[in-house]
Amino acid sequence: MTHGTITAALAGFGTGLSLIVAIGAQNAFVLRQGARRHAVLAVVAICALSDALLIALGVAGVGAFVTAWPAALTVVGLAGGAFLVGYGVLAARRVLRPTPGAALTAEGAASGSARRAVLTCLAMTWLNPHVYLDTVLLVGSLAADRGDLRWAFGIGAGLASLAWFTSLGYGARLLSGLLARPSAWRVMDGLVAATMVTMGGLLLARA
Repeated sequence: MTHGTITAALAGFGTGLSLIVAIGAQNAFVLRQGARRHAVLAVVAICALSDALLIALGVAGVGAFVTAWPAALTVVGLAGGAFLVGYGVLAARRVLRPTPGAALTAEGAASGSARRAVLTCLAMTWLNPHVYLDTVLLVGSLAADRGDLRWAFGIGAGLASLAWFTSLGYGARLLSGLLARPSAWRVMDGLVAATMVTMGGLLLARA
């Protein structure tokens, strides 16, 4: 494995993690399931495998498109860079103006059957339009910018998803106290904002 491959994979891992840790219904659901130790393996597997599939589609689709039409790299770079900067600005806004009560919690009604948990997780994952923007468009465009190393970048992003959801699901009882604090999410959002704005600026500069 070359140094360039490792660098691309680490960049993908960092990008994927920055996108995934944003607070949302899916993360809250995984945390609750983990805290109750109910259908954790199924929920984690659905989230991680869904992200891996969508990332692969993004890397393959955008990469093939750029290969067929090289000028598309500029268009994709501009669109992806603008999206990244916008994403970073929104994260920075959450740091400066946090939403009251913005925290993950393991409280709530019982999850019911494993089948219900699986169906709920599938709905939260595949019916969320943001997941397509994050994985297919954004990760795909950033991967395409890596050229021959785009698959290393994509694998890194997929591993970030696996690491995050596994930690959230199986470490829920340890993480629930931390993630219930709005201040913890402000720190995370600050890191996300810095990462996204920096990467978006670099992508716009290259385009």
